[in-house]
Amino acid sequence: MIEITPSIIEALAFYVFAVVLVVAAIGVITARNQVYSVLFLILAFFNSSGLFILLGAEFVAMIMVIVYVGAVAVLFLFVVMMIDIDFKTLREGAMRYAPLGLVMAIILMTELFLLFKASFGSEPFENHDPLVEQMTNTQALGSVIYTEYIFAFQISGFILLLAMIGAITLTQRTRSGVRKQNIEKQVATSQDDAMSIRKVEVGKGIE
Repeated sequence: MIEITPSIIEALAFYVFAVVLVVAAIGVITARNQVYSVLFLILAFFNSSGLFILLGAEFVAMIMVIVYVGAVAVLFLFVVMMIDIDFKTLREGAMRYAPLGLVMAIILMTELFLLFKASFGSEPFENHDPLVEQMTNTQALGSVIYTEYIFAFQISGFILLLAMIGAITLTQRTRSGVRKQNIEKQVATSQDDAMSIRKVEVGKGIE
């Protein structure tokens, strides 16, 4: 009788997440319906989060679910459903760049193979700081960001703040010839302004 140990459960979970992730990734690029493609992408993100949890990187797994699934993938889904895109014409135009894409794919796969091969010869990182060993990954990451990299963190936040202010400014700017909704005028509209009753004679219309 096979004894079920934590290592066996962990290996089984890895293979389940990995297989579903690969299938979902293939479904993203092979699905004919663009909505199904985005749903496959969300499934791939969830399984990637599961793999990160198995690696002990729970913070990265949380970011994958909150940011990529909760924001980016849902945004993709809304954009795809709201915009009527002729994907047939888009695919026909993309075939011109197929040779260049094939060359880039070969270069990328070569780089990944060299990186994977070099990772076997590298020694694992060992941390001898007893204070860091008592922390979780999230606590250790937060302590590094808010101490050693606090300046870069604040600069990145300031850049995002400027981008948000710029987007709001472009949206709220006054442009001539653009019809906008006037909420105050709509609220102050009376029944006489919104509707008029006229008696129309038979055979005649309203001028």
